[in-house]
Amino acid sequence: MKEVEKRLRKERQRILAELGETVNGLHQPNTEELPDFSDLSSLETNRNFLLRLKERERNLLIKIEQTLEKIRQGTFGVCDECGLEIGEKRIEARPVVSLCIECKTKQEERERRG
Repeated sequence: MKEVEKRLRKERQRILAELGETVNGLHQPNTEELPDFSDLSSLETNRNFLLRLKERERNLLIKIEQTLEKIRQGTFGVCDECGLEIGEKRIEARPVVSLCIECKTKQEERERRG
């Protein structure tokens, strides 16, 4: 469990550092500096793509915080839905999991059905 906690803390630091860099890098350019409308459009497209990626990182950061809290509470590795132990290989592959493979499969089936 200590190894998982160490991995999560390292990943949290990486995300926070990258988010800080992104915020600093999202300055609005002077539109007079851009040669034409297509350059401005390209800039906005790239900026929106970057912000969507960072939203995914923010969501991962939330999951990391929730997982670290579970470690502190002693409930890490227990499925949120059925209460059974989550498999070690699943945790190793994705430490922020909150559902065992069976419950995750059922959740995805429910989502597909709509």
